[in-house]
Amino acid sequence: MRYNKIRKMDISNGPGVRVSIFMQGCVFNCKNCFNPETHDFNGGKEFTDETIEKVLELCENENVEGLSILGGEPMHPKNIEGTTKLARAFKERFPNKNLWAWTGYNFENYIKDKEISKYLDVLVDGLYIEEKHSPLLHWRGSSNQRVIDVQKSLKEERVVEIE
Repeated sequence: MRYNKIRKMDISNGPGVRVSIFMQGCVFNCKNCFNPETHDFNGGKEFTDETIEKVLELCENENVEGLSILGGEPMHPKNIEGTTKLARAFKERFPNKNLWAWTGYNFENYIKDKEISKYLDVLVDGLYIEEKHSPLLHWRGSSNQRVIDVQKSLKEERVVEIE
């Protein structure tokens, strides 16, 4: 598994100041994706235990509200094991900080039954569709995408969206 970049002070991918990691590799190739450099599974840098530790060290900053995991596609079968390992380590060390992730996969059909769902606070799911793009949307690029409260959704056994 590989990752593209880490932002240590990101204010655009979730609420507050965050650490963001962009995983490498995506098969969706959405038209006008904002991050096409993350599509090649062979690009970027190797994702290792040292990468996880670096991300966690950056999250220790008291000004950091949480961690955002984007891509590429962090939930792709080639990436989900490493993404889950990072998510688990993050929530173990920072149970009071929030964890956001973005995926082109559907929550109900792919994510909710995976281990990763135990650690996610918010998931933005669905493919980016340029024809449904709006700059007025919060945390998502197109209106078909959903901003999901994962823990509430699991508890209520239905998708609970955050507006």
